[in-house]
Amino acid sequence: MRRTLFENMFGLLSAVGAVLMTAAPSAVAEDVVALRQTDMKAMATAAKTIFGMFKDPANYKAAEFQKAADTIRDRSGGVLFRHFASEVANPQSKAMPNILEERERFDRLANDLRDYAVALDAAAQNNPGPMPSGMRMKPGEAMGGGPLGTHVRSEQALSAMPAEHVFHLMLQTCTTCHVRFRTD
Repeated sequence: MRRTLFENMFGLLSAVGAVLMTAAPSAVAEDVVALRQTDMKAMATAAKTIFGMFKDPANYKAAEFQKAADTIRDRSGGVLFRHFASEVANPQSKAMPNILEERERFDRLANDLRDYAVALDAAAQNNPGPMPSGMRMKPGEAMGGGPLGTHVRSEQALSAMPAEHVFHLMLQTCTTCHVRFRTD
């Protein structure tokens, strides 16, 4: 008997569903932990790339800067929500269970991180040549943000400040989240 494409796909989906349903919960949790760790490492590497360009503006390459910002953008916001959507306690993880208890705060930090990355991406798009002085903070310029400071939520406000300032806000957001939701 000849099977239709639909029947073949349905059979394949049924088989995949059966495998997923029989997967051990701890294996699934470990996969989520591994995925979270991979994404966090990618974001840390991207932040180091951006930091290096601010440290020595002669190394600035708009495409690399934008790629690093996009790496952070693509792994923050909703992606972080999903990574921490359910039970976070796992011996392989450094995440604290208070993420679930303080969901709104965690999600706000994840969105802030994404918004800062979007602003950095825009800065790279707007500055394709050498890094202009307008991307850098001025000596004595107030930092804002941080664990006790205000968070910049307006796209217009973010686009009006130097990219280096946005980058510092991003790093402060990472620190705030780690202090509150990570064991070390």
